[in-house]
Amino acid sequence: MNRNLLAIAGACFIGFSGFTLVMPFLPIYFAQLGMREPADIALWSGLSLGVTPGMTALLAPLWGRLADRYGDKFLVLRSLACFVVTMVLMGLVTRPWHVFALRVVQGFFAGYGALAVSMAAASAPRDRMASAIGTVQTAQRLGPAIGPAIGGLLAVAIGIRQTFFVSSLFYLAAFVLVWRWFHEAPRTPAPKRPAAPIFGDGAALPQFVLLLGVIFALQLVDRSFGPVLPLFLGSSGWPEHQVALASGLLFSAGAAAGAAGNLLTQRLLQHWSPRTLLRLTAIVAAVGLVPYVTGAPLPVLLVATVVFGFAIGIAMTASFTAAGHVIPEQSRSTGFSLLTSASLVGLSLSPIASGVLARISIRSVFIVGVITLTVVALMVSYLWQDRIDQASWPTLEET
Repeated sequence: MNRNLLAIAGACFIGFSGFTLVMPFLPIYFAQLGMREPADIALWSGLSLGVTPGMTALLAPLWGRLADRYGDKFLVLRSLACFVVTMVLMGLVTRPWHVFALRVVQGFFAGYGALAVSMAAASAPRDRMASAIGTVQTAQRLGPAIGPAIGGLLAVAIGIRQTFFVSSLFYLAAFVLVWRWFHEAPRTPAPKRPAAPIFGDGAALPQFVLLLGVIFALQLVDRSFGPVLPLFLGSSGWPEHQVALASGLLFSAGAAAGAAGNLLTQRLLQHWSPRTLLRLTAIVAAVGLVPYVTGAPLPVLLVATVVFGFAIGIAMTASFTAAGHVIPEQSRSTGFSLLTSASLVGLSLSPIASGVLARISIRSVFIVGVITLTVVALMVSYLWQDRIDQASWPTLEET
């Protein structure tokens, strides 16, 4: 592993870990700031968690253009510096709307995760590019796997407000790592080329749109836990001082299971068609939400979370892989940018939708998740075309 790749993968791991030290516990933090109604807490948590990825999705094209002109490193450092400052300020706020305002600021400067993938690709020889991208994506997945568990322990030991300061130190470490270790060669802007249609084959477009919808729906359900899980545990009778620790354990278990699912997808695609695999994993993920609907005890919820995360991880990777076979080679970057935008929109809307649903009932969030995953399974069953199933699948490294 070369120095540049090590720097950017390490920065992603540290940054994503630092983010999840505190963000899963925003509902508890809002309660500490004076909110009393669970419905209001869920709504503000959803808005605060959703606004940043929503703004990131809207501004991604702008940051991409600036990266072409000034380089990726400058924009990544700008983003990390913003998080260093805003995390400190979040530890000093006195009103819930202060948190929301700071999340808006983060949304304006965020996006270092996507730029990190570009930096990894540029840092590796062409024959090692897939491996470099995979390394960064693994770091981005593993950070959220351990962040909530550490954050839960810190919340119990020093309090959530002080944990924001620890999160800021994580981002500072990531900033220094990229600044000191990552070397970016001067960039010459590429010559302008005439625009070309993304899909020359009209038959590929409906399948691509289907996969856009699948990715959006999977992300919508996957991220629905954030605003409501601590509230769900609290309403289930858990002592207040144990809610943060239990929430962190469940968040980390789901993230780790998702990473395992990502890694196993390629081997599963060698035995099942993507349509079969997506249909099966959507159903399994829906089953994994049922214990939340019924209010099962923590050991059952832990197993269910692992099942849910594992199935969602497989489904997401299978969806992106299948989409790669309907995107023409000359439009691959544009096509995958659209897939990423669908994922970010789901990431943005999910906590907001969860917050609104929680005003009706916290368990309604999980009921809607079961329904959404069932719809995904039906869509894949009846709208999928054979051309994707007949594609040849890349190696694990290429995936």
